[in-house]
Amino acid sequence: MFVIITYDVSERRVNKVRKVLKKYLIWTQNSVFEGDITEAKLYKCLSEVNKIMDKREDSIYVYKIENPRNLTKDVIGISKNLDDMFL
Repeated sequence: MFVIITYDVSERRVNKVRKVLKKYLIWTQNSVFEGDITEAKLYKCLSEVNKIMDKREDSIYVYKIENPRNLTKDVIGISKNLDDMFL
């Protein structure tokens, strides 16, 4: 399945959350990750993120697209793949 994950976490935890998400998905914009992932890997990813976040302050949004043929992505302006910025 294809997922988009957005997050709003405290500055103290943002790098830890980003590090976990980068193991599973592609970092496309600040606080946004996307990519193909299995249900099992998504569960593992979210379990790791859940251990880091504070549910009283932070939020994670997970958008699941079961059939990628129903998804159209238009980028207006520069298309960022932040993973490509680092060697």
